[in-house]
Amino acid sequence: MPEIALFQAAHGRTGDKGNRSNISVIAYDDRLWETLVQQVTEERVATYFKSRNPSNVKRYLLPNLHAMNFVIDDVLDGGVNSSLNLDSHGKALSFDLLQMTITVEQPLLPYCKGLEKL
Repeated sequence: MPEIALFQAAHGRTGDKGNRSNISVIAYDDRLWETLVQQVTEERVATYFKSRNPSNVKRYLLPNLHAMNFVIDDVLDGGVNSSLNLDSHGKALSFDLLQMTITVEQPLLPYCKGLEKL
């Protein structure tokens, strides 16, 4: 199966509350939903952000929207009021997560974005 970046199958947004980040992942097409559910798991996201030392990662599925939301605890260096990070709100975390790779079955590739040049 071809390996692609998550941003080719979904888009994302990030929010923050204190030292907690939430990242939504929304499938571009409903046919990609099951692939995302199987591969973009709490465990993979926790491993992906291990350099930020998350204390917990929780995934909430929103199947009617073909979306999922990850709540990731303790990844913002204390949050906007105490962090010295340039991105203290963690807004770039969704783009970071969208760099993660997934595998997609060949028949689903037409529903992905940015593969025309491959």
